[in-house]
Amino acid sequence: MIGKHFSIKTKMDIIIKGLISGIILSFLIGPVFFTILQTSIERGFKSGVLVAVGVSLSDACYIALAYLGLSHLMDNPDFKIYLAYAGGLILLLFGSYYLFIKSRKLLYFDYEQVKPKNPARYIAKGFIINGLSPMVFLFWVGTVSFATTELGYGSHAQATLYFASIVMTVFCTDILKAKLADKLRLIITPKFIRTLNIVLGIVLVIFGGRLIFFADQFVMP
Repeated sequence: MIGKHFSIKTKMDIIIKGLISGIILSFLIGPVFFTILQTSIERGFKSGVLVAVGVSLSDACYIALAYLGLSHLMDNPDFKIYLAYAGGLILLLFGSYYLFIKSRKLLYFDYEQVKPKNPARYIAKGFIINGLSPMVFLFWVGTVSFATTELGYGSHAQATLYFASIVMTVFCTDILKAKLADKLRLIITPKFIRTLNIVLGIVLVIFGGRLIFFADQFVMP
């Protein structure tokens, strides 16, 4: 097994594998994807980046939990089903807000006059939306297992480099999504924003409903 001081070639190999894994992950479309788009279009590029920061922090926390061995909690049927119900319920609440309240509040939209909000709110938004789904934790538990067994990244240095590469790749692609969405602000209309909020609400409701409806599957061996 390669020790803490591994070669430059090995480092590059780890980084490349992390980049590939991150690119694959970044193409998975879920609530986070639509949240970054919606925030960037309505509130601007910087706000979208802050949401991406929250998403990355959430991923980092889950990686740490999984790598430090807390993933054994997922063997507890009660833990998994409660996590599914809680995550599903909060996603439903978020989705209902965007679907029935946020989409109706906007009567006029001028991107030059949008009042900025506390940056912490956007970071928290990304952190919560990404962290609510048990599937995110399950994904990182699986990835940690794959990295430490299949790829043989047994040392802390190797694992840290691999997961840092994944998180940074996803973060960079999220920034790109935010930038592209921000460009649309010059041509958007109130109707478009309203529609985007409805789409985001529907996506969150669907993901939340799926978590609750299929919660029993989390207790299956």
